Amino acid sequence: MKADLKKAILFMLLSALVFAVMNGIVKYLDGFSAYEKVFFRSLGTLVFTTPYLLLKKISLLGNKRTLLIGRGLAGAVSLTLFFLSLKYLPVGTAVTLRYLSPIFAAIFAVIWLKEKIKPWQWIFFLLALLGVFVLNSFDGGTSAVGLVLVLTSSLFMGLVFVLIAKIGKQDHPMVIINYFMITGTVLGGLLMLSDWKTPVGNEWILLFGLGVVGFIGQLFMTRAFQIAATNQVAPLKYLEVIFTVLIGSIWFLEIYTIWSVIGILMIITGLVLNIVYKARVSN
Repeated sequence: MKADLKKAILFMLLSALVFAVMNGIVKYLDGFSAYEKVFFRSLGTLVFTTPYLLLKKISLLGNKRTLLIGRGLAGAVSLTLFFLSLKYLPVGTAVTLRYLSPIFAAIFAVIWLKEKIKPWQWIFFLLALLGVFVLNSFDGGTSAVGLVLVLTSSLFMGLVFVLIAKIGKQDHPMVIINYFMITGTVLGGLLMLSDWKTPVGNEWILLFGLGVVGFIGQLFMTRAFQIAATNQVAPLKYLEVIFTVLIGSIWFLEIYTIWSVIGILMIITGLVLNIVYKARVSN
């Protein structure tokens, strides 16, 4: 195995672990509203992205401003709905269902970018959707409200992917992230006003830590994609689900039934197969 590939795999493993820890912190801060957590998650990353852009003398406004605003709004809505869903679902289940976003992204891409979905991709997507059916129908612990929230979050995340593809290389990646963080800070800040809870002691550190941890996870993931082919490292991002399930089981004593595990594995398998297949047919 080449040194670059080993390094990329390590970065992806670290990214998955860091994002799983962030998911655990969000779940732990259950006493705070989703809006307050979105605010701190966004602000904590914003303190890194904005200075970076200023230091590098990159325009904060960017080039594709309408698309950037759309990406920011879609991302902020997706994040808010995901945080809301954690009140109703085990953290591992919520993360798994949010990862259905490539299915929505593919549908948006067909409508907007005129891309085509190959028959095998539909089969892989169907496997993932059957996993959702297993979770909802056979696992009695799955909340209908939580399911609607997280699937809607996934839909908006799919829209984010298409908007980023539409922006392409016309804007710096950090500009795209910065728009997302600004939107999340403003949206979360406004919505949390009616449900503000003053943090005490270590809660301040944990809330601001959401943004710091999220930024570190993003850095690791970006670095992995920079030094290795997408098909080599992209499937590893689903390790976040495994790490999050373990955190949920150990930290929060969440119970995952056999049907939960089967449903989660079906979803992950379908989505990973789609990534591998897309990489193969595009080569």
